[in-house]
Amino acid sequence: MSSFDFSPLYRTVVGFDRMASLIDTAQRLDGAQGYPPYNIEQSVDDENAYAIELAVAGFAETDLDIEVKEGQLLVVGKKEGGEDARKFLHRGIAERGFIRRFQLADHVVVTGADLKNGLLRIELKRELPEAMKPRKISIGADAASARVIDAKTRKAPSAA
Repeated sequence: MSSFDFSPLYRTVVGFDRMASLIDTAQRLDGAQGYPPYNIEQSVDDENAYAIELAVAGFAETDLDIEVKEGQLLVVGKKEGGEDARKFLHRGIAERGFIRRFQLADHVVVTGADLKNGLLRIELKRELPEAMKPRKISIGADAASARVIDAKTRKAPSAA
């Protein structure tokens, strides 16, 4: 796989350095990170709810560590001991240590995690601050009487 040099992009655009860093990081890590396999899904019922599922067969809850730092979700799996006590004729379940990183969008928070049947499911939710939600402004009205458009989460106050 060929690699690309994004340094000219850093010199020619102003304010897009974070985007260039994300592209550069994704390009470097994409081929190197194949384990463990994962799914990312969006909820059918709520467009702001997401889940990441990682196939972590052989790992217990105590072997896994989940951390969110600076907009990045980090999942680490470390298998402790037990290698010398087992003799394998065929080893198809990897159980090797791993580090898996996911870049989270702004205002996405981790709401929970669950390990069941060898799948680690991490629940995520996008929570926009009140100031960023779209509002409908009536002509001739002051800012205090603005109504929030998002009817799924809130009802607009009735005009008196």
